[in-house]
Amino acid sequence: MQDQMHTVIGLEVHAQLKTRTKLFCGCSSDYFGKAPNTQTCPVCLGMPGSLPVLNRQALEYAMRVGLALDCTISPLSTFDRKNYFYPDLPKGYQISQFAAPACVKGHLDFEFEGQACHAGIHRVHLEEDAGKLVHADGGKTQVDLNRAGMPLLEIVTEPDLRSPAQAVAFMKSLRQLLRYLEVCDGDLEKGSLRCDANISLTADLRHLGTKTEIKNMNSFKAIEDALDHEMARQSALIRSGQAIVQETRGWDANSNTTVPQRAKEESDDYRYFPEPDLQPVRVDSQWLSAVREAMPQTPAQQRERFAQRYGLPSYDIGVLTEEPEVARYVEAVIQHFPKPKEVSNWMMGEMLRLLKEHGSLRVDPEELAGVLGLVERGEINRNTAKEVVEMAFSSGRSPLSIVGEQELRQISNTDQLEQWIRQALAENPGEVERYKSGKAGLIGWFVGQVMNKSGGKANPQMARELTEKALEQRKEGR
Repeated sequence: MQDQMHTVIGLEVHAQLKTRTKLFCGCSSDYFGKAPNTQTCPVCLGMPGSLPVLNRQALEYAMRVGLALDCTISPLSTFDRKNYFYPDLPKGYQISQFAAPACVKGHLDFEFEGQACHAGIHRVHLEEDAGKLVHADGGKTQVDLNRAGMPLLEIVTEPDLRSPAQAVAFMKSLRQLLRYLEVCDGDLEKGSLRCDANISLTADLRHLGTKTEIKNMNSFKAIEDALDHEMARQSALIRSGQAIVQETRGWDANSNTTVPQRAKEESDDYRYFPEPDLQPVRVDSQWLSAVREAMPQTPAQQRERFAQRYGLPSYDIGVLTEEPEVARYVEAVIQHFPKPKEVSNWMMGEMLRLLKEHGSLRVDPEELAGVLGLVERGEINRNTAKEVVEMAFSSGRSPLSIVGEQELRQISNTDQLEQWIRQALAENPGEVERYKSGKAGLIGWFVGQVMNKSGGKANPQMARELTEKALEQRKEGR
């Protein structure tokens, strides 16, 4: 029966690394949006006689990810040729790692539906990306090799995921980790983070069922929808007594179905053999220690820091650590305005709204801290501060310069405020008498008079306190 079947999912995640150049040549990695076939050279075009040279930073990024995933870093890392023929693979093979990957046997702990989950990492290895097929009008297909040779990090999980929703939760956690480690921007829509999923159903987890591989998923929703559909398709086949065919299927978002693409290959089909043009790379303890010391904070470390060092509540921490740029911005603001909860409140309210509207945090952290300081000292009120920050986001100007140019600072000078209050009381003796006779609500009217005399610049809280004090003194006959 279907309710007795277990879903078994494993993921193969391809993360495009944020290196300055490609994996085996000096071509720029900044290819997105460039004219086709302009970011290429004889190496990534696969010209005869061209020789690859390994990008050291790419391997160090792989080591960084391996350390964060608690993997064993291979002391000897080698490269292999993965042979297959496709129009966007100019050499007729892909340089990858098969026999000795960069990292092996790790895990990623993540949260799903309020529960702690654990997924094993089988291996983490480097490989070069292929080009891209561009399907043009008239049925023509063109090849753009700008992407060919880009450094990819393939992260292969164990078959530890048990539902499509849990697989998405894993992917979101992994994406967050890669972004915190500053190795990948995690943009699924642009293809810099891609995921293939293997899924099977079984009645006994000791004996896994026949799996299918799903490709062409470019969003978290697509991953969940594709796995949901494939789970239902396999379940229906099993219930009807039909066999599952091991194959690669593609996700068709238009029809919300998976469609057959080709028979699923095994490693033997790729005829792997050692890459003769690349020497094995030895990773000694000194090199590994240097990589470990240079690692940015992981999401878990950032959450712990916000809790232990700044005493922020768990809800705030969850919101502020979702994206590394936000977490680092918060810390930078706190350095200049050491009131973590006040900074947190501003970030979760005004700043995240503006970030969503404008796409980036356009105000320097020190400038925001300066605005918060003005509010704390009563030089501007909170509403004015919000308006100033919004103007800064829209114009790109400094919020502090906006405050100065528009003369927005509140007047908190006691002598000046008392002078305006005396004038307001002297000009309105009738209202003073009404206040003295019990019309306490007139206090607000008097504060309004003071605000008018100040041109709206009087500190309203101080104005109210001093006005009430002056009226009470009149009431007492002083």
